[in-house]
Amino acid sequence: MTTPESAPAAPFSYAGLQAVAPAATAALRALSQSVDAGLDKGLVELVKIRVSQINGCAFCTAFHIALARRLGVDAAKIDLVAVWRDAGLFAPRERAALAWAEQLAGMAGGPMPEDAVARLGEVFAPDEVVHLTIAIATINAWNRIAGGLRFPPPS
Repeated sequence: MTTPESAPAAPFSYAGLQAVAPAATAALRALSQSVDAGLDKGLVELVKIRVSQINGCAFCTAFHIALARRLGVDAAKIDLVAVWRDAGLFAPRERAALAWAEQLAGMAGGPMPEDAVARLGEVFAPDEVVHLTIAIATINAWNRIAGGLRFPPPS
């Protein structure tokens, strides 16, 4: 007989994903961690929150809000990241990163503006643009997994 303590994780949860697809989970986690050395962690968390909001992923939004808080990201920035253009709180690098995040998250909606990467180059070094792009692509993948499988937000 299976007890609640010994029951396998629900497949539509982070624990379930790890149980069903451990190699995929490990690969995505490694990809996520690969950008850590190249960018400010607080900036990356703001970007991940914004992309998760755009993609409607409650699990990832809640997860990255909690992580941003633990990292000491300004609470007002966390609270207002959805309206960053109008908030007046965000530094030029944050604004550029959030604009890039929205461009990449919305690529299916139309062509990428020709000067999008050039605008990033005004405040980011080329290697930082690469790391930022990988961070955005990775959170998009996580959003599609966690959002698509309806992972419950972490408690």
